[in-house]
Amino acid sequence: MKVGLFIPCYINAVYPEVGVASYKLLKSLGVDVDYPLDQTCCGQPMANAGFENESKELAKRFDRLFESYDYIVGPSASCVVFVRDHYGNLLEGEKHRCASEGKIYDICEFIHDVVKPSSFQASFPHKVSIQNSCHGVRLMKLSSPSELNIPYYNKLRDLLSLVKDIEIVEPERPDECCGFGGMFAVEEHDVSGQMGRDKVKRHMATGAEYIVGADGSCLMHQNGIISREKLPIKTIHIVQVLAAGL
Repeated sequence: MKVGLFIPCYINAVYPEVGVASYKLLKSLGVDVDYPLDQTCCGQPMANAGFENESKELAKRFDRLFESYDYIVGPSASCVVFVRDHYGNLLEGEKHRCASEGKIYDICEFIHDVVKPSSFQASFPHKVSIQNSCHGVRLMKLSSPSELNIPYYNKLRDLLSLVKDIEIVEPERPDECCGFGGMFAVEEHDVSGQMGRDKVKRHMATGAEYIVGADGSCLMHQNGIISREKLPIKTIHIVQVLAAGL
């Protein structure tokens, strides 16, 4: 089983430590992981803005770069969902079927569903509040969407519960949007900002020291609010918790 590690462009540019933690975490679990060089954007921002041709060229490049791997794994649910749900349509006119869409996983999904560890080496002696992203919940099924009224489950909580010394909580309205939404945060700035402030306040009401999630874009949005308003809480990507001490 050969895994190609996909580090989204914004993770590489803003949160490179998340990429490093992802690699270390997979290695510690015995995964044969490789980081193919010359990675670039998956094309999601272009597609969301209506520039499908530019997105298509990036999709073709991505597909070629990762074609030799059994699995593609990345620490960003929204980017992974874009490849999984949209590359097939973007590359429909190509001579070969898109190779990426059927083998790409969010790193939490991959570890939880494929690797299935019984423990982690990590210790994180802090209280954390889980951030459930919209893409992760509703398109990737990382947790149960409240509107479906189905039995509760949360793969992030399952993984975090294997970390030593951690205390895990969830905010009121646990799967409500934080307001980022990519282009939405630009086009509806005031609404997005208020949604983010409301979400951060709910996380703070749990008494948590950290907001922990699998989508760096949601954490980035909330961290901007925390920084501007000097709020007493921090954000951290879940792979940094799972890889703590490695």
